[in-house]
Amino acid sequence: MRICIRGGWVVDPKRAQGYQADVLLEGDRITAIAPDLDAPGAADVDARGCYVTPGLVDIHVHLRDPGFPDKETIASGSRAAAAGGVTSVVCMPNTRPAIDHPDVVRYVKETAAAASVVRVYPAGAMTKGQQGTEMTDFRALAEAGVVTFTEDGKSVMDPLVLMQAFTAAAELGMPITSHCEDHHLVRTGAMHRGWVSERLGDPGIPALAEDLIVARDILFAQHTGARLHIQHVTTESAVQLIREAKARGVKVTAEATPHHFSLTHEVLLEHGALAKVNPPLRTQRDVDAVVAGLMDGTIDAIATDHAPHTWEEKQQGLAAAPFGFVGLETLVGVTFTHLVHTGKLSVPEVIAKLTVNPARIMGLPEPRLEAGAVADVTVIDPNLEWVVDPTSFETRAKHSPMAGMRLRGKPVYTFVGGRMVYAHGRGILS
Repeated sequence: MRICIRGGWVVDPKRAQGYQADVLLEGDRITAIAPDLDAPGAADVDARGCYVTPGLVDIHVHLRDPGFPDKETIASGSRAAAAGGVTSVVCMPNTRPAIDHPDVVRYVKETAAAASVVRVYPAGAMTKGQQGTEMTDFRALAEAGVVTFTEDGKSVMDPLVLMQAFTAAAELGMPITSHCEDHHLVRTGAMHRGWVSERLGDPGIPALAEDLIVARDILFAQHTGARLHIQHVTTESAVQLIREAKARGVKVTAEATPHHFSLTHEVLLEHGALAKVNPPLRTQRDVDAVVAGLMDGTIDAIATDHAPHTWEEKQQGLAAAPFGFVGLETLVGVTFTHLVHTGKLSVPEVIAKLTVNPARIMGLPEPRLEAGAVADVTVIDPNLEWVVDPTSFETRAKHSPMAGMRLRGKPVYTFVGGRMVYAHGRGILS
């Protein structure tokens, strides 16, 4: 099939500025990019007033499969990704069973091949059963197809196990992806430790718990030469630790989530457990520091930490409800509203943090907009205003602390391998 995306503003992260052109897709490839293309027989897609970008890459997604089909499946999570403009996801290993063995990696890949509308790359667990005591077989997991090793949702607290993991990852040339939380310091708590937690009678989670593990893992990366990627940075001190580590040549990268650069802990006063997330929403000063890190390049990528749970689980109250909420379908809206339309980042800068940067971090095929490239393409209307309505989400978890929020910017078309898999107003198409 031939599709011609017409009249859009093509955003190539390698260029400082975009340019207006048509983009021709034939089969699974981009075959031409030029103004006013002659494309007889092609189906035209009107992209006037929109940005045409490489397909977005989200390197921090929970698909909950295997083991938790009531929360999400690879099929439903992939539909949420497509609706969010995302064409490739890295799925986390805290499933049941954990992605700690090549057989589970094969299950994820085979299920994705059959049921997913986007590309799915599994992350492997650092320890067996994610128990933090015995390292998994990194080489076997890598050969099976994982792209990183992580204990996502936890930190490995045993330094001997951690040294083994960093050393093995360095030998393979693959990244360790780190959720930073000192579990000795955090035993309870549902939110950031501050005035909101005091008002709600919660013990709170101190920022220091994140900072300690960020500093520790940077030292392990420095000592072993391993590549370290730090997930969902939330604190002012963590941003500064990463900034300083980069300045001295440590192989460290970092990501920020849309909720951590747009919301503060005050949201819990209104939304309660629906806004319970780990690491927690923090103070405005921390939010400002995360934005500053995105602006100066300390934070390389934007990722959602899409973490679906059932409505019943989230209604158990602050102490009992699980951490996490969904983010794939609000990714573009929150990012454009809070970073682009505020003038904090340019469109090419944002698109780089949503495409080439995360792909490079995980060693994925680099998204490109050029003739001969794979036709993974996202079309974004930067001025489309919409109100977040979780009941219309593709994810199975149809609730969010962003419900009712008015956002500006939305994906209107998503193409994976040359196929239109999502269109605004029509939904998922395959």
